[in-house]
Amino acid sequence: MENMTLTPVRIEKEEISNLIFPKTPVDKTPDELKVLKHSLRRAMILGNLHHSKIKIVFEDDKGLKEVFTTVWAVGDKNIVLKQGTVIPINRIVSII
Repeated sequence: MENMTLTPVRIEKEEISNLIFPKTPVDKTPDELKVLKHSLRRAMILGNLHHSKIKIVFEDDKGLKEVFTTVWAVGDKNIVLKQGTVIPINRIVSII
């Protein structure tokens, strides 16, 4: 885990498809994961009804990234952004 960034790097959603996501999840308690999934579903509803954007902080193989975008769909393992861009839920650190 050397060279991992501690401060999220802002990226555009179009860059996400080029990232590599490790299979191992970021550290979260079961309660934190439950709250995150609830927040993601709320973000999806706001995105679909009002086109509201949120900040998603996640971790790829290089470190923390953040993107400001709309969540279109939430599945069991991934979220889907515009243009079919996917982020694994187990790699999401927080949403704001």
